[in-house]
Amino acid sequence: MRNIDQKNKKLRVLTAALAAAVLALLLPGAVLAQDAAAAHGMPPDCAAVSSDVGEISLYPGGMPFGVKFYTDGVLIVGFSGGAGSPSGPAYAAGLRVNDTIMKIDGKPLSDASDLTDAIKQSGGRTLKFDCRRGGSDFTVELTPKRGRDGQFQTGMWVRDSGAGIGTVTFIVPSTGGFGGLGHGICDADTGKPVPLGRGSVVGVTISGLTKGLPGTPGEIKGYFTPGKEGTVIQNSDLGVFGLYRDTPTGNYSNPIPAAGKNELKEGAATMLCTLDSGEIGEYAIEIHSIDRSAVGGRCFSIRVTDPALLERTGGIIQGMSGSPIIQNGKLVGAVTHVLINDPSAGYGVFIENMYNAMPEILR
Repeated sequence: MRNIDQKNKKLRVLTAALAAAVLALLLPGAVLAQDAAAAHGMPPDCAAVSSDVGEISLYPGGMPFGVKFYTDGVLIVGFSGGAGSPSGPAYAAGLRVNDTIMKIDGKPLSDASDLTDAIKQSGGRTLKFDCRRGGSDFTVELTPKRGRDGQFQTGMWVRDSGAGIGTVTFIVPSTGGFGGLGHGICDADTGKPVPLGRGSVVGVTISGLTKGLPGTPGEIKGYFTPGKEGTVIQNSDLGVFGLYRDTPTGNYSNPIPAAGKNELKEGAATMLCTLDSGEIGEYAIEIHSIDRSAVGGRCFSIRVTDPALLERTGGIIQGMSGSPIIQNGKLVGAVTHVLINDPSAGYGVFIENMYNAMPEILR
């Protein structure tokens, strides 16, 4: 393990910021954000990035990491009646899927049980809900109705926490800050980015693989190891970013240069990922169809050409999102998606886009 200088000024500021953060929450059983675009399609493109990374050196990742995360507020994921004909007091009051409930009658919600208790104890009186939708705050008044079981209900389903496995893309040598996934953590039901409140990084042991087939994405299977290895700071459209306590050791004893998007070339490259051997492997891929104007997670196309990886996994499988891509000795990008009908093919994001989406304090 590489030790991080805890006297670094950025880390002191970050520690103070974390200490002041309000605890929040998310969704049980969530998968890491459209990892391999298996269920809900591709994440949306996001705001443009502009800074050059040509003079930056980073440790390439390739190791798996686990995330235990909690939403900022309680996330609405559905209503009684289903998507076809939603109903109930909450829907009638104007609440919608992917809204976040922050407070009830002025009291912040710490988890879904706070919401349940407030509704059950309402006695049927009207409650004031402070909510958030797409970055804008709003308020609704909602009157719970008594259900068949005699309890007061609102007819909505919510989540407040979750967990998943992904791949580390890069680590900043001076701070221990890291970026992974190459896209955000999304809710498994809504497909929308999760409003992350806080999260922990934990170790992962890979226990098995499911090979990808046309129409059926494969998967890296694993379990969390005890203890906390770091903190998740931000969930963005271009990756999950956080801070390691001790930087994990990868295949590179020294950082390597990061390449700007204009340095990327069509042709041969390699990707780093960990399979069930527990070791980081380097596998051959081809890069093509580069879109240098892209600002989201689909900046160029990739095709796995490595016979060993094709035999073991069929190509790109869930859990590989964030796998770093190396070309001509430079870190150029990360794997973000797989094509459902062709697991040997997928998309990648420029490392320039991903690095510039990282919070300044982690760089």
